[in-house]
Amino acid sequence: QVQLVESGGGLVQAGGSLRLSCAASGSIFRLLAMRWFRQAPGKQRELVATISSGASTNYADSVKGRFTISRDNAKNTVYLQMNSLKPEDTAVYYCNAAVFPNSWGQGTQVTVSS
Repeated sequence: QVQLVESGGGLVQAGGSLRLSCAASGSIFRLLAMRWFRQAPGKQRELVATISSGASTNYADSVKGRFTISRDNAKNTVYLQMNSLKPEDTAVYYCNAAVFPNSWGQGTQVTVSS
C-alpha cells in the first residue's frame, strides 16, 4: 500500500487557478501510475487525470485544456494544476495510485464560486 496526503485546495472565484499536491509514501513512487479523482456532493467519484510512470498523461474531457497533471519523482509528489476554474469543478479532490485502487488519502476540498 501507499499513503497519500493531498493538499492545496481552497476557495477560488470562477476563472481562477489552484495547484493541488499529493505526497506519497514509499520508495516505489516513480514506478506508479498516479491519478486524480474528484467527487462532488451527491455524485460518484470521477477520474480527472492520469499520469504514467513515464509521464504520459490523460484527461477527462471536462478538464482537458484547463488542468495539467505532473509529477516530481524526487519529491514523491504528483500535482494537478487547475486553471480557468468553473463552479462545476467544485468537489473534493483525491489522488490515487492505479496499482492500489483502494488506497485513498483524505482529499482536499476545492470550491469555485461564480
